[in-house]
Amino acid sequence: GWDKHSYGYHGDDGHSFCSSGTGQPYGPTFTTGDVIGCCVNLINNTCFYTKNGHSLGKFLSFPSQSNLYPTVGLQTPGEIVDANFGQQPFVFDIEDYMREWRAKIQSTIKRFPIGDRLGEWQAMLQNMVSSYLVHHGYCSTATAFARVTDTTIQEEQTSIKNRQRIQKLVLAGRVGEAIEATQQLYPGLLEHNPNLLFMLKCRQFVEMVNGTDSEVRCFSARSPRSQDSYPGSPSLSPRHGSSNSHVHSTGADSPTCSNGVMSTKSKRSHSKYPTLSSSSSSSSSSSPSSVNYSESNSTDSTKSQQHSSTSNQETSDSEMEMEAEHYPNGVLENSSTRIMNGTYKHEEILQTDESSMEDSCPQRQLCGGNHAATERMIQFGRELQILSEQLCREYGKNTMHKKMLQDAFSLLAYSDPWNCPVGQQLDPIQREPVCAALNSAIL
Repeated sequence: GWDKHSYGYHGDDGHSFCSSGTGQPYGPTFTTGDVIGCCVNLINNTCFYTKNGHSLGKFLSFPSQSNLYPTVGLQTPGEIVDANFGQQPFVFDIEDYMREWRAKIQSTIKRFPIGDRLGEWQAMLQNMVSSYLVHHGYCSTATAFARVTDTTIQEEQTSIKNRQRIQKLVLAGRVGEAIEATQQLYPGLLEHNPNLLFMLKCRQFVEMVNGTDSEVRCFSARSPRSQDSYPGSPSLSPRHGSSNSHVHSTGADSPTCSNGVMSTKSKRSHSKYPTLSSSSSSSSSSSPSSVNYSESNSTDSTKSQQHSSTSNQETSDSEMEMEAEHYPNGVLENSSTRIMNGTYKHEEILQTDESSMEDSCPQRQLCGGNHAATERMIQFGRELQILSEQLCREYGKNTMHKKMLQDAFSLLAYSDPWNCPVGQQLDPIQREPVCAALNSAIL
């Protein structure tokens, strides 16, 4: 308490000190055997000391930005102090003190005057809920909520569905298609947001390593055994959800793989940044069996409008999911041993030894183990390096860009990228911040 920006309670005289050698009477003296505590209240920015579990009252009001830490001063040689930072129950009933403050806060909220502004608050809450639903692309729910509350949605449903479609592509690991769709639906957006563009390109490289991006998936019908969809989104995890799911096989050839969603290739955005080219090679083998699931949450059924005039501009959610199923990111399903909701159809298979099941599962490989896909990934990495250098020349050095690029390229230094110090990048949950950044930029 004598030093500047220090505060103390002395046991020899019971005085409190505030950055000065002159103390003020505060509490009783204390000596060996006493338990002295200090409580810092961050709600009202005050401090008080306790002695043997009893509060001695407030002694200090400090600025809200103060960075306080506890210290203990000893005067007598051989003194020993036991400090308790919460590893043991406090003598002072801190839980009761917290309950007291919770009751104060709740009482303040209840006493807050509303008066004639009740309708205003109601409208504000409705707008908050509506904007949340629109922001995350819950088109059907937002429409139903607007109908019940008699409110209007500021954004057109077509725009909401476009954003939802782009979000699904990112969360499914198909970042290249998401970039293409963004450039087609929102021209100029990525060109005016170089940081966002670079983040998306780095994520696309990671998904190439993972084997989920369309740039590498089109080289092989079999993809690595890694998660294709984001488990946290109900609309993107249909494999374990739908009770009316059914298995069907398609006799058509696999579609041409390209880094885009629209079938027309004449619409290309002109960017000042180097183009990271897309592969247009197609697979001649038949597409594997796919699973068609109908969803009830956050997706809109548009099957009845597939041949309408708007079907050329937007892809329905069910169509996109079927399209995703043409490339099952794991073992190809056999019609004789189908797996529904994570369990085998035949009971006797459940008794198979776990170790033998693990041995039968294909091991994850870089770019699905396909040589052509690996070469495409390396070429994309070179183009990404060129983009980084160009952004550095135009906008100066960016430590965030350097770290993103270094982390992405570091995956190639390990034989098993999924189990390495930087392998968390391949976790599907890492797609979420990229998706949120792109969605916010569109809005």
